[in-house]
Amino acid sequence: MNRRPWLRRHPFLGLLGLFLLALLAWAWQARQALEAFPDILSAYTAKEYCSCRYVMQHPAAYCQGYVRQYLPLSGLRDDPATKQVTASGLGRSHGAAWLGERVGCRLVE
Repeated sequence: MNRRPWLRRHPFLGLLGLFLLALLAWAWQARQALEAFPDILSAYTAKEYCSCRYVMQHPAAYCQGYVRQYLPLSGLRDDPATKQVTASGLGRSHGAAWLGERVGCRLVE
């Protein structure tokens, strides 16, 4: 009598189970990086848009295309009067402000 007839009849299910187990182990190991990803997306976009717009002095339409990501943002707000930018995506929101010619843009709280 065969000890593992199920595995011989369905080898792809066994490989799929092994793959899912490895994926789960990787996700557990990288949980801190995966948790930080939503913050990184909006902070990067705010900082890069601010630099494009106020340091490099490109038009708004060009900078919106420059910071476009594969994952869409839910909002990008630009305030030319105060030279501040706020980007929102994946449930998180971050801002950047232009501080001057010698400093450039920095993330703000």
